[in-house]
Amino acid sequence: MSPPMKITLEIAEPPATEAKALARKQGVTLRELIEQGLKLALAQRKKPHALKLRDASVGGHGLQPTAETLSWEQLRALIYAGHGR
Repeated sequence: MSPPMKITLEIAEPPATEAKALARKQGVTLRELIEQGLKLALAQRKKPHALKLRDASVGGHGLQPTAETLSWEQLRALIYAGHGR
């Protein structure tokens, strides 16, 4: 383990007071509590966030029979017919 690094931080009074009281109640030092919180915050931010999409499916029975054999380019042309240029 590497030697500790001395850092001075300014922390707003309400969370600092709450942290001191919690550390005292749990029988740990404020330093231990802050280090544990920092480790948790770092681990959480390293995790890749999974992209979660809402279900946007619609009812129906798939493509119309006349569109089932069309290529993607043909389908796209049908979808955008009359839109744009």
